[in-house]
Amino acid sequence: MLRVARSQPLPLLLLVTALFTFLIQSGELGTADTMHRLQVTHSLWTGEPQVFPKEYPEFGVHGRGGALYAWYGIGQSLLMLPADLVGTAVGHLPFWSDYVRSEEDPSIRNIVVSISTNVLVNVLTALAAFYLLGLLGFSTVESVAGTLGLLCATTHLHYAQNMMENNYILLLTIVGFALQYRWLTTGSRRALVWGSAALGLNLLTRITTTMDIVGVGCFLLLVVRFGGKDGFFVASGPRRVRTYLFYSAPIYGFFFLIDRIYQYARFGSWTNTYVTIFGQERRQIDPSLPASFPFNGSLFHGGIGSGVIGPFAAPEKSIFLFDPMFALVILLSVVLWRRLAPAVRAFLAATYFLVGIYIVFYARYIFWAGDFSWGDRYISSAVELSTLVAIPLLLRYREILGRTLWRFGLIVTGASVVIQCASLAFWMPLEIYQMETLGHPTFVVWLRFKNIVAFALGRREAWGLNTPAMFEDSWDAVHITAWNFLPSLLRHVGAAPIWVVDVLYGVWIVVAIALVVASVRLFRVLRTCL
Repeated sequence: MLRVARSQPLPLLLLVTALFTFLIQSGELGTADTMHRLQVTHSLWTGEPQVFPKEYPEFGVHGRGGALYAWYGIGQSLLMLPADLVGTAVGHLPFWSDYVRSEEDPSIRNIVVSISTNVLVNVLTALAAFYLLGLLGFSTVESVAGTLGLLCATTHLHYAQNMMENNYILLLTIVGFALQYRWLTTGSRRALVWGSAALGLNLLTRITTTMDIVGVGCFLLLVVRFGGKDGFFVASGPRRVRTYLFYSAPIYGFFFLIDRIYQYARFGSWTNTYVTIFGQERRQIDPSLPASFPFNGSLFHGGIGSGVIGPFAAPEKSIFLFDPMFALVILLSVVLWRRLAPAVRAFLAATYFLVGIYIVFYARYIFWAGDFSWGDRYISSAVELSTLVAIPLLLRYREILGRTLWRFGLIVTGASVVIQCASLAFWMPLEIYQMETLGHPTFVVWLRFKNIVAFALGRREAWGLNTPAMFEDSWDAVHITAWNFLPSLLRHVGAAPIWVVDVLYGVWIVVAIALVVASVRLFRVLRTCL
């Protein structure tokens, strides 16, 4: 069995994914949002409040009985529940009681939750992406390359270290695309049920993932439109639609009902959202806010700072700067459109549509850029999804594209990987704090590279990169002045015994060696598939 696994690309791909995901972990959850969601997780089985009084008004809104509640959906909190149970139990072991009593971060619980959850989500994403690419007609080599491109050459890599809900949403969306497409081409009702369940489960994380359901529906319609004349599909038009609605609509309705029950349990309403209540409370605190807050932003007014232009042109958030693979896949789409298989054309058109409706929906949101995030996190999942086929197309049509476009594609891919790796070096808010002094607009990606060089050379102060805002909060200052990897962070915090830090460095070295060995083995296996 082991010998078979070592000779198959997929097990090796999943192993490589697990190893590099483990290596990039900091042991922290990445953002305050995820820390609050983990507290919701904890409240589900401990009876603790979702929000502590000292956190208000910075976080939380009042609900039924005047209690404070988190304003997020429950999806990511449910995802972290098993890891939270294990992490809490592990944190009570006597081996690190002194460290636990120090109350330093990263906590044992956070380390267990972040590493286990991130590795699990990334491995499942690799499996789903590989499967979807295969269904779209790409070869094993192309599917492996496309999967690694998604994981390492897009902002997906950053969020595999800094655990926002983005990667979980993307995982479920990819599963929805793959399984519902399988139903369309094979008639498998089981695939339709599970694909619908994945998309329905997304609603518990963000209700706006209704747009993902729409995107998948558009994909299926476009597949039929582009390729239906070939008799490729298993049912006639009206029958196909009835079957789809018969199985998917009740499933979507079930998860929507769960979301509404959770909303009612907190705020006593079946119809509003936590954004509505958030806006109401903020207007009570600050009456000068407009009645439309927080959807009082501008679509176009304000130039590169507006909600429609900003995602493309703002130096702090531009898709093309943080996800250069998006520019590559657009170029390949234009050049190769007539040569593409119907399903690939449908996939590209549907994902571009999905990016567009996400941009339009969030354009008037006052925090359209995702605030404390690497890039624009509200649209990043849709952007990453559209780039999934970039490298497979580059490989499949290499001869047709010619030497110039082939080299350009390699340069963009290499630059994308470098940018995503740079995003891991420091805790994400670093440049946000620096911009309070450096001003706007600031090319954040370039500033990240400057920070890496300055820190490595000990020149931060000399280069004017130690700004006052970085040190206003002592906890933040510790976390943005160290390499954002667990052994380095523990050494910098200084609460863990030095021998523990040394052991962790040893573990990281062993895992890094295993990653190199597994990667070489994967490359050799792929060569035999050519």
